[in-house]
Amino acid sequence: MATERENKNPYSGFNFIVSIDGETVAAFQEVSGLDSENTPIEYREGADAMNTVRKLPGLEKYPNLTLQRGMTGSLFLWEWRKEVRDGGSAFPPVRDVVIDLQDEQHQSVYKWTLTNAWCCKLTGPSLNAKGDEIAIETMELAYDRLDIE
Repeated sequence: MATERENKNPYSGFNFIVSIDGETVAAFQEVSGLDSENTPIEYREGADAMNTVRKLPGLEKYPNLTLQRGMTGSLFLWEWRKEVRDGGSAFPPVRDVVIDLQDEQHQSVYKWTLTNAWCCKLTGPSLNAKGDEIAIETMELAYDRLDIE
């Protein structure tokens, strides 16, 4: 899937789809936090040269993923958040989330998969009678693992 483009141009960051448990969720306008890091562990053996430290990969961790979208008639995200809040049969109610970056022909070029994601925060829109902005809701997801293909 991910092959280098003939024209060497980078992909646009605005052409993507978000799927939760295989179902496309109403269009998100922004996704941020596709990060992965290992905290280095500093280690030194007694026989190591003086004043040197080895750095080994420690625990892998992921920040929360943030998604924003204009509010639609769907209550899917709010129902998922309610499941987390109220504690359903499986706690937390985890789902697999896929962020699918597409090229100009709407062909998939990269997919980020969040394993065991759950909605840890959902923020409703800021409402202002004097404004003309659309109502935006923001969701944060905690998850166990991030993979790309």
